[in-house]
Amino acid sequence: MATERYEFSTTMAEPVAYHIPALLHECMEGLNINPEGTYIDVTFGGGGHSREIIKHLGKGGRLLSMDQDMDAYANRIDDGRFTFVHGNFAFLKNFMRYYGVSGADGILADLGVSFHHFDESERGFSFRHDARLDMRMNQDARRDASWVVNDYSEEQMADLLYLYGELKQSRRMAAAIVKARSQSPITTTHQLMAVVKPFIKPAQEKKEMAQVFQALRIEVNNEIEVLKRMLRQALELLNPNGRLAIITYHSLEDRLVKNFIRTGNIEGKIEKDFFGRINNPLKAVNNKVIVPSEAEVAGNPRSRSAKLRIAYKIADS
Repeated sequence: MATERYEFSTTMAEPVAYHIPALLHECMEGLNINPEGTYIDVTFGGGGHSREIIKHLGKGGRLLSMDQDMDAYANRIDDGRFTFVHGNFAFLKNFMRYYGVSGADGILADLGVSFHHFDESERGFSFRHDARLDMRMNQDARRDASWVVNDYSEEQMADLLYLYGELKQSRRMAAAIVKARSQSPITTTHQLMAVVKPFIKPAQEKKEMAQVFQALRIEVNNEIEVLKRMLRQALELLNPNGRLAIITYHSLEDRLVKNFIRTGNIEGKIEKDFFGRINNPLKAVNNKVIVPSEAEVAGNPRSRSAKLRIAYKIADS
């Protein structure tokens, strides 16, 4: 990790109470920051990771940070080397082309939902608040959680609860949702909770309710497909020896990232050349997944499910 420091007469806007960055030190170490390099944080949020990256950049360094939620704009960094990009990282290459970036020395993604989204009750991300079922990361998007709950077929609802929430009672929950909405639309978080609660064990209520909301959030924001698109583009954008650091929070994401790093493709299929050598443009930096320390989890309980995987692009790929 680069240890050189530089002095600037710039100031950085103080972040609002938004998010505590997970695995911050481990991410910086994994990115192995080149002070004069170009870096992309595709999940700006509260700006915690971006602020740490920019501390390691020299006068010629550059940081572009993306977020599709304009709430994050309030956390922008007042520094000439920083660019805030309002957009979905599914279109990473297009945005970087617009800003004149043809290659990056490091790309970081923290796929966790910001505290801000959970704590802002009107956004409908959390079952702790009674609010409209929304869950859109991009407030300009048309489809929200209420639309999914009230318009999806019973089969579609069961599939998303099972695949994205890993809920064993997914089919019974889906049937109950369809029955309830036939009498009256389900439009709030607590209405949804009342419908699915009979199929959740009391001892597992918080965990499984969180899984219900996770499943809907993933569907509303098309998170798995968007992640696949970002990974493909990130590989193309990385310079030789450039680093890719991804923090995931549930098994679906982690499995996808793990297989991508292992094979260099979304399908997780090992490809070989004419001589039988594995053809993978990526090399894992950490063969064992990196997780938060006990001390970090104690200070930030929401980081407990975070998993960090890091890889670099092989120079001759």
